[in-house]
Parts: sequence; C-alpha cells; structure tokens
Amino acid sequence: MKISSMSCFLLILLLSTSVLSVYALNLDGTTLLSLVRHWQVVPPSIKASWNASDTTPCSWLGVHCNHLNFVVSLNLSSFEISGQLGPEIAYLKHLESIDLSLNSFSGSIPSGIGNCSLLEFLELSGNNFSGEIPKSLGNLQKLQYLSLWENSLVGNIPESLFRIPLLSTVYLNDNMLSGSIPSSVGNMSKLEYLYLNENQFSGTIPFSIGNCTALQVLYLNDNLFEGVLPDSLNNLEQLVYLFVENNNFSGRIPFLGGCKELEILVLSNNHFNGALRPELGNCSSLTNVAAVNCSLSGQIPSSLGQLTKLTQLYLSENHLSGEIPPELGNCKALTDLQLYGNQLYGEIPSELGMLDELQTLMLFTNRLSGEIPISIWKIQSLQNLIVYGNDLVGEMPVEITELKQLRNVSLFDNHFTGIIPQGLGINSTLTQVDFSRNKFTGPIPPNLCFGKQLRKLILGQNRFYGSIPSDVGSCFTLSRLILKDNNLTGLLPDFVQNSSILFMDVSNNSISGSITSSLGNLLNITSLDLSLNKLTGHIPPELGSLVDIEALNLSHNHLEGSLQSELSRCSTLSIFDVSHNLLNGTIPSSLSSLTELTILDLSENRFEGGISTSLFQLGKLLSLQLGANQLGGPVPPSIGLEEAQGLRLLNLSNNGLTGRVPHELGKLKMLEQLDICCNNLSGTLEAISELNSLTMVNVSYNGFFGPMPRGLMQLLMSSPSSFIGNPGLCINCSPEKGTSCLGDSNFRSCKTLSRKRGGPKHADVILIIFGSFLFAVILVLVIFYVFLRHKGNKPDFLVSAEEGPSSLLNQIMEATENLNDKYIIGRGAHGTVYKVTLGPNKVYALKKLTFVGYKGGNTTMVREIETIGKVRHRNLVRFQDFWLRREYGLILYSYMINGSLHDVLHGTHPPRTLEWNVRYKIAVGMAQGLSYLHFDCDPSIIHRDIKPMNILLDSELEPHISDFGIAKLLDETVASTPSSMVPGTIGYMAPENAFSTRSSKESDVYAYGVVLLELITRRKVLDPSFGGEVDIVGWVRSIWIENEVIETIVDPTLVDEFIDSSIKEQVKDVLLVAFRCTEKEPSRRPSMRDVVKQLILVDSKSRSKRM
Repeated sequence: MKISSMSCFLLILLLSTSVLSVYALNLDGTTLLSLVRHWQVVPPSIKASWNASDTTPCSWLGVHCNHLNFVVSLNLSSFEISGQLGPEIAYLKHLESIDLSLNSFSGSIPSGIGNCSLLEFLELSGNNFSGEIPKSLGNLQKLQYLSLWENSLVGNIPESLFRIPLLSTVYLNDNMLSGSIPSSVGNMSKLEYLYLNENQFSGTIPFSIGNCTALQVLYLNDNLFEGVLPDSLNNLEQLVYLFVENNNFSGRIPFLGGCKELEILVLSNNHFNGALRPELGNCSSLTNVAAVNCSLSGQIPSSLGQLTKLTQLYLSENHLSGEIPPELGNCKALTDLQLYGNQLYGEIPSELGMLDELQTLMLFTNRLSGEIPISIWKIQSLQNLIVYGNDLVGEMPVEITELKQLRNVSLFDNHFTGIIPQGLGINSTLTQVDFSRNKFTGPIPPNLCFGKQLRKLILGQNRFYGSIPSDVGSCFTLSRLILKDNNLTGLLPDFVQNSSILFMDVSNNSISGSITSSLGNLLNITSLDLSLNKLTGHIPPELGSLVDIEALNLSHNHLEGSLQSELSRCSTLSIFDVSHNLLNGTIPSSLSSLTELTILDLSENRFEGGISTSLFQLGKLLSLQLGANQLGGPVPPSIGLEEAQGLRLLNLSNNGLTGRVPHELGKLKMLEQLDICCNNLSGTLEAISELNSLTMVNVSYNGFFGPMPRGLMQLLMSSPSSFIGNPGLCINCSPEKGTSCLGDSNFRSCKTLSRKRGGPKHADVILIIFGSFLFAVILVLVIFYVFLRHKGNKPDFLVSAEEGPSSLLNQIMEATENLNDKYIIGRGAHGTVYKVTLGPNKVYALKKLTFVGYKGGNTTMVREIETIGKVRHRNLVRFQDFWLRREYGLILYSYMINGSLHDVLHGTHPPRTLEWNVRYKIAVGMAQGLSYLHFDCDPSIIHRDIKPMNILLDSELEPHISDFGIAKLLDETVASTPSSMVPGTIGYMAPENAFSTRSSKESDVYAYGVVLLELITRRKVLDPSFGGEVDIVGWVRSIWIENEVIETIVDPTLVDEFIDSSIKEQVKDVLLVAFRCTEKEPSRRPSMRDVVKQLILVDSKSRSKRM
C-alpha cells in the first residue's frame, strides 16, 4: 500500500511531537517551515528569523499569532520570494489574513487554501500564479477581501466566488481570465470594489449587477465585453468610478442620472451610438468624463455646463457636430478640454476664456471657423493650445507672449495671417511650436528657444521671410526643425553641438551661401533636407560625421565640386539626392560603402568618367538615377550583379553612353522603370525584353535596331514615343504569334525594312518605271476630269473611301432613316453624332460634318481624313469609313457605350461613382493618346479642341480621344499654323489663344490640364459656384494658394479614399501635374510626352511607398 507524502508529513509531525514534547516547534510552525521547502529563493531575513528551535512561530518575521499561539496572519509582501505556494497552507486552519503579494510565486494556487475557513483577507497579487482560480475559494464564507491581480490566471471566474456573502473587494485585473460575468454577481450585496479590467472577458454585462447597490468602484475596461450597458447601472447610487473603455459595447450610453456620487466616467473606445445623454449633467460630482472614439453623434449637451467640479472632459474622435456649447465656460474647475477629431463647427465660444484653471485645450481636426477669442489668449494657466486642422483665421495677438505656462502651441492647417509677435518665447518655456500650413508672414521670432526646452519648431508652408534666427542653431534641445516652403533668405545658421536634433527640413526657400560645416555637429540627425534653395560651394566633408543619417537631400541647388569620399562614412544613409546641381568629377567608388542606400539620385549634374561599377554592389538599392550627366562609356556588365537585382527604377538617360546594352541587364527581374533614352546605344532590345516587371521604358533616340521583341510590344502600343528615334527598329509582323504591324510610319515591318536594305532589283526598276508612267497618265485624266466637272453640274456624291456605290452607306441611311433626328446622340462644334445599329454587336457612331462656307478643295479634306484614318492607338477613336458630299461629310467610327467623359462626370443624377484608380486610368490614357498625336504621327496632329465631350469611354472606362485631326494637320517643323477660327472651347482655351488663331501643342497641353482639373474636382469648367468670370483653373489655383488642403478641392467622394494615404498623395501629385499643364506661359508647360512620364512616376512612387 502506498503512503502519500502528506500522510508521511503528518506522521513525522506526530512522532516529533511525542518525542520532543513541549520543547518542540508547534504544528503551525512546522507547517510554515514546510512551505519554505517549495521556495527556490528564500530571503536571508526569513532564514535568520524562522528558527526551527523555537517553540512557536509567533515571533517570526511576517507571522502574527493569536493568544493560543495559532498563526492568524501571514504577511510576506515584497520579500522577493521565488517558488511555489505549497499545499501545506491548508493546515493553517486559524489563518484570517494572507498577504503574499509582490513576490515571484508561480504555479497554481493550491485548492487546499479553501480549507482556511476563517480567512477574511487573501492577497496574492503581483506574482506569477498560473492556472485557474480554485473553485474551493467559494468555501471561504468569511472572506471580505480577495486580490489576485497581475498574475497569469486563466479560465472562468468560479460562480461560487460570487456567492460569498461578505465579499466587498475583488481584484482580478491584469490576468488572462475569460468567459462572462455570471448573473450571480447580483447576490453580492456587500460588494464595493470590483476590478475585472485587462483580461479577456466577453459576453454582456448582466442586468443583475444593478443589485450590487453598495458598489463604489467598477473596472470593466480592456476586455472583450459586448452588447448594451444595462440601464440597471443607474441603481448604483454609491458608484464613484466607472471604467468600461476598450471593449465592444454598443447601443446608447445608459441613463446614469441616478449616480449622484459618480466622479469618474470612462467610456472610451467602444461602439456606442447616439448622443451623450443630457441627464449626465445631473451627476454633479463628476470630475472626469472620457468618451473618446465611441462613435457618438449629435451635439454636445449644454447641460454639461452644470458640472462645476469637472476637471477633465474628453469627447474626442467621435462624430459630434454642432457648435461648442458656451455653457462649458461654467465648468470653472476644468483643466483639460479635448474635443478634437469631430465635426464641430462655428466659432470657438469666448466663454471658454472664463476657464481660469484651463491647462490644455485640444480642438484640432474639426470645422471650426472665425478667430480664437482674445479671452483664451489671456488664460494664464494655459499650457497646451492645439487647434490645428480647422478653418480658423486671424492674427496672433501680443497676449500670447504673456502666457508664462505655455508649452505647446499647434496651429497648423488653418488660415492664420500676419506676423508672429516677436516676443514669443521670452516669458514661456516653449516645448513645441507648429504654425505650418498657414499664411503667416514676417520674420521668425528670434527667441523661441529662450526657455531652453524647445523640442519641435515647425513653421513650414507659410510666407515667412528674412533669415533663420541664430537662436535656432544654438537650441540644443531641438529635435525637429521644419522651415520648408517659405521665403527665407540669408545663410544657414551655425549649429552648436546637438545630439537632440533628428529631423531638419528647410527646403524650398531662398537660402544662399555655402552649406555650413557646423551641420556636422548634429550627431544624431536622421533626415536633412536642404533642397530647392540657392546654396553654392562644395558639399562639406563634415557631413560624413552624420553617422545616423538616413535621408540626405541637397538637390536643386547650385552646389559644385566633387562628391566627398567622407560621405561614405554615413553608413545608415538610405536616401541620397544631390540631383540638379553643378557637381562634377567621377562618381566615387566609395559610395559602395553606403550599404543601406535604397534611393540614389545623382541626375542633372556634370559627372563624367563612366558609370561606376561599384553602384551595382548596393544590395538594397531600389532607385538609381544618373540621367542628364556626362558619364559616357558603355553600360557595365556589372549592372546584372546579384546585389543589384532588387532595382525598381533605373535612369541612365542623356549621358552619351555607347555600345550595346549588356545582356546582364535582363537579370533585373524586378525593374519597373527604365530610361536609357538620348544616348548612343546600339544593338537589339532583347536584354530589355527579359524585364518582365517593366511598366515604363524609354529607349528613344539611340541607335537600336532589329525586330521589336514580343515582350515589349505592349509597352510600344501604350507609349510609342518611348521607342522613336531608332531608325533601325522594326516590327516583326506575325499574327499567328500575336503580333501585327501598327499603322504607324515610325515603326515599319521588318520585311519592308529588309527589302529596302537589299537595294532595287531589275524587276523592281521596271515596275517603278511602269508605275510612274501610269501615275502620270492618271494624273492628267484626273485634271481633265476636274476641269470638266467645274464646267458642268457638280454631282451630289463626290468622294468615298471605297470604290463605286457604297453599300455600307446605304445600310447606314436605311438604319438611321436618312439621318433622322431621333438617332442623334450628341451635338458638338464639329457636327452632329448619330447612333447607328446595323445588327447584333454592330453598333457605330456616325459624325456628320457640316461644310458651310467651306472654300477649300475636297482633295485636301480627303487627304486629311485618310491620314486620320491611318492613325492607330488604343486611346484614340478608330475611324471605320468616311464619305464626303458637297455640303457635308460623314465619318463612321466605333461606338463607345459609356459616352463621353462629360457624360460620366456631369450627365447622370445621382453622379456615377468614379474611384480614384478609374480617374487615374482615364488621365493616363488621355495623356498617352495626345502624346501619340503630338510625337508619333508624321506629320504631327494637334487636336485644337481637347475637352471632356471629346473624350469617349468604352465598356472598361478606357478613354479614347475623338475629333482629332478635324482641324489642320501640322508639319513637325512648324510650331503652329494660322487657322480660320480661334482654336478650342471657352474654358479649355489656352490664354495665348484668346486673341489669336494660332494653335500649338502647348495649347493642347493647357486644355488637357483643364480636363485633368475637371476629372479631379468633378466641377464644370465654368461652374457658377466659382463666381464672376472665374474658371476652374483660377478657382483651383486660388484655393490651393490659400490653404493647400487638397480635401477642399477634390470631388468629395474621393476624400473617403484618403484613408489610404498613398491615394491622397497620388491625387495631390496629379493635381500638381495639372498645375504645370495650365501654366500661363506656354514655354513653362511640359510636353505631353513628359506628362505621360510624370503620371507614370506618380503611380510608381505610390507603389514604392507601399513596399
């Protein structure tokens, strides 16, 4: 028979007692010593105190006995004990209090503890107990205090626990307990404190909790509770604290008007709906109310003004609307008012200036307007004023300089104007100043860092002028400095030794002089942007001391000299941009030390000496731009090194490169954009065709020859201009392999090209002579016929695209009942459009052109239309046939099921949904079609009337430009040709065409930019809401100059997509393209070929940010 260890233990105790008699340690003492055997770490103080030779443990450290020498209290809190709580605890039958908190006990709580029936106080918090709460704790019917917080307990709360009649305090928080609260909680009539927070409880709160009428503190926060908070909470008249934040509660906030003692109410981060109950104002004891991110709607109840004890009110990140109730000014004790992230509108009530104790006022990202009341600028206790992202106006009053407690003032993204009081900072210890994206002017105040605690100074995108104060350079606490997009001049200040500053951006100003070597003192800086200034001189070698820098942008300056080898010490550098300068010399091989580089831009300089092979050893490089230098030499085979195979963008254009493209280029399988145009490269394009990820390629103006690889045909079709200037390139017509010849004179059939290279044969010569003779005879007959025709009556039908009577025309006339008006689907400046249905899947559009007052010869018009008919591009409407009569002409082309862009933007009610990706596709397609007309047709075709009505959309909403070439065709060598009428439509007409009959590619670009604005804003070009004679260009530019907030410009339906920041950035970049296209001066507008590149780069940049 086996004897248990416990039995052995009792037997030994019995024998010991009988042998040692009165001189031995009593039973409670030996039980305590047996508990010590389960500990891995025994504190020295206990070792010294707990003596086995004692007769009782009553004098031991942490032990308290009654008059019979029985242990009634064990307090070993914070003794740094490590180990387990042994089952022997069950034999301390007289225990009334156990406190083992704040140690390192582990393992499970022994179930035998439930045998300590006299226990009133059980404190085991702050340990590492695991497992479930023992059900035997329900046996402790005298228990009043139970604390198990901050352990690793799991499982449900035993229901028996809620049946302990005297239990008043329960701490179960900070565990991993789960399950729901049993309805038996309502039996706990003595319960005063219940902490269940920071567990994994779920389910709903039982209605019976309202029976716990003695409850004063209820913590349910940070769990998975759901459902509606029960209205029975209103029965808890003694309730002081109620915390339910960070759950999944829904429904209305319960009526709590009966909770007269309630001081703190925290409801944040749930899914409530509806408004705050006005009855909350009856809870007169409230000091703190937090309902952040609760999906609340409606207005802020004015009854909150009755809460005179309120110190903190947090109602941020909801859907609250209406005005801020002025009654809040009655909450005299208020120190913290946070209402940000709502839809509040109107002016900030001046009554808030009555809050003499107010320290923090956060009203940012609402729709507030007007000025900040002067009374607020006089609150002497004010520390944090954060009101950015509103429509506030006005100037900063001098009173701001007297706020001695002011720490953080953030006003960005508003419409503030005027000069910042120059005394700001002298009387206060500022830590953060953010005035960016306003219209402030004047000099930057010189004493912002006077208090020596300024961490962030952000003044970008204003109209500040003058020099950067020297105070900025000596502000050693500064961590973030942003002064970009102002009108600052002068020199960069000298910077003292500063280990705090992490980010500096003073780009797009007019800073001159050299880059100060003192920037090398900014030891921990991670980003430095000095681009778009007027800096001169050399790049100082001291920048090599910036060993933590990750982004360095010195582009668009006038820097000269060579790249310093010391820069190679910047081992964490990820983005390095020195483009658009006057740098020269060779590209140093030491750049290969910058192993963290992802973006390297050395373009638009004067570098020479060939492409450094070391650049392709940078294993993390995604973008390499070396375009527009004087590098010369071949493309090195090292371009295919394994380290370079992560490249996404490679630009080697305009460098005088020679030789063939090495086949190693084909190893860059992740390359998306390749630009090697305008060099002297030769050979075939086979290596490039292996780049399966390419979305943009430009090989134009080189010496490439041979058949166009099949892998590049799609790119050729989408952007032919990217391949022009290579006379030796040809297209291998092979319909069975999926390629066919394009109707494009720039790229001929390879068979035609080879015949031309082979020279004329004897039979060819005979055929040429015979053909010439035949042509001369026909020409004489035609002239004779024309002479006779003008002498007699002119026939009604003059010319057709086909020989003899037109059966197709007869079918058209029959299908439209001789062009009956009921078939009209559109009217425009060039004529009337009819819908023609000739059978299933045979639907066309027929345009009738009227020649009223036409004085020219039909031969010229036939030649024009025949030329137009040969044009083939996916974004141009394809002509099917044409017929000319004396008074009018008929042109047949494909029918577009979605009508025109004008129809889609403005012709349906409610408006058709147009996601940004669709609009972007339309923008790019239009640009590619127009670029093809300008650069890939010979002679070039200028549209002269780009507008949404001339952009047709197919079933996939792919754009197709119509009506191109109806006006004059231009020879490539002539910039523009006089026309008989002003080109274009009002609103889309370029400024130079207002009083001129000359049209140009630049005027097409302007009209395209207008359409782009219409596509982004979904407003008509002459929308009445603009007022006066303002058109869309003037309206958009004025709004942008005023606030640069893109949300105020775009179609409101697009704003919903801005939750994806990359989409917002894309829309902004496309808007900037539209601005460039609509420049008043024609020479400042980009070509359509450049527009295509810019739009494709917009998408590439967006995708690279998401990588």
